[in-house]
Amino acid sequence: MSKQDLHSVAVLGSGESGMGAVRLAVKQGLSVFLSDGSAIAEAKKDELTKLGVAFEEGGHSLDKIVAYKEVVKSPGIPNSAAIIKEIKAASVPVISEIEFASRYTGAKLIGITGSNGKTTTTLLTTHILKSAGLNAASAGNVGNSLSDLLASGAAHDIIVLELSSFQLDDIDTFKPDVAVLLNITPDHLDRYNYQMAEYAAAKYRLFENMGESDLIILNQDDSWVVKGAQSSPARIQPVSVQGRVLGHGAFSEADCLILDTEKEIEVIPTGYLPLIGKHNHYNQMAAILAALEVGVSFPEIINALGSFKNAAHRLENAGVVNDITFINDSKATNVDAVFYALDAIEAPIVWIAGGVNKGNDYSQIKALVQQKVHTLICMGKDNAHLKDEFSGDVSVLTETLSAAEAVKAAFEHAQEGDVVLLSPACASFDLFKNYEDRGDQFKAAVKELKDVQPKMKQI
Repeated sequence: MSKQDLHSVAVLGSGESGMGAVRLAVKQGLSVFLSDGSAIAEAKKDELTKLGVAFEEGGHSLDKIVAYKEVVKSPGIPNSAAIIKEIKAASVPVISEIEFASRYTGAKLIGITGSNGKTTTTLLTTHILKSAGLNAASAGNVGNSLSDLLASGAAHDIIVLELSSFQLDDIDTFKPDVAVLLNITPDHLDRYNYQMAEYAAAKYRLFENMGESDLIILNQDDSWVVKGAQSSPARIQPVSVQGRVLGHGAFSEADCLILDTEKEIEVIPTGYLPLIGKHNHYNQMAAILAALEVGVSFPEIINALGSFKNAAHRLENAGVVNDITFINDSKATNVDAVFYALDAIEAPIVWIAGGVNKGNDYSQIKALVQQKVHTLICMGKDNAHLKDEFSGDVSVLTETLSAAEAVKAAFEHAQEGDVVLLSPACASFDLFKNYEDRGDQFKAAVKELKDVQPKMKQI
């Protein structure tokens, strides 16, 4: 359905994407109705009233929703939900907010997805573009919706989109000019019938509308990723940390990244890179290739790398106390992310892990734990899965019920030169509001520890 034919839209959900879609729809002169199965915050209800938008809360009225020509649904609502099935049965199209918003911009789009590293790569790509003087912005799963960005009225030449599988589930004509697929590892499988193939298919949707003039940047070392681009007519530039790539692309070799584009070959010593770890080599190579594709020069990229600061809770240095470094990797909510964290750290490790187990298979990190971790601090209400898996692999295993307790216990068992790594491998909802709250409480506990250490030494 073209935007010229669309005169009304119903929006499901009053979260970031839903409210953004409402604002953009109003800006475009569409008749809008918002329906939320839960309560709507008072401030949002006030805004909807001021915008002249009808709404309902605490449930969905099918007759009201299907009176509109199209439905934009929150990424948090699965297609298995009864209301979605009923809307589709009434032959009313259901699309994602990304699909809806993309109709109202002429900007060049860089779309980035993957199980891990999406936010880091999105922020780095955007930072490089802005540092080079390009009129660029980021949106999507990174925090602000694309709809909200467009509704704000600010015009951008390039928009970098972080895209989750949930956002890609319901696209139709959406097409990025540059697509990045970083990796596909088990995550959110409850949404995809516990089938990796279904989850991967959602990620592959990023490519489905791309043409010969577009560019796909993908992880050559991930067989799931490679499979997804095999039928695309778009140009492909792979990235790899395991060896040279086929054709143009980027790879790591010794202490350098080698970038081989259609125009030039460049080398970046890893010492110039702002992010540690092999997993971040993938992220940084992808961001650099995307920037080169849209016209950023290599010297501009080198300059931008030197000033980049990653988002919080991703291998974030939380402080050093008595020569013990505390690293906040609270965003690592699956085993694959923990693998990257453990692999990136050279020093002996006191590992803080735990939370809500998502059916984790710890086999892929078993060897790294045996090699690098001497103490495991479990931080969760139910730590049986961690104790069963690692009690024979570490010298010390102890349980805690708060970030403050975990930091205190880690400090007691750490030696000078060690790293205390919070990399939970689990969801945070047993003890914390979310992973940000978990990371913030960890950082606060480290700061408190650092503040009291001089006093303790004087005793």
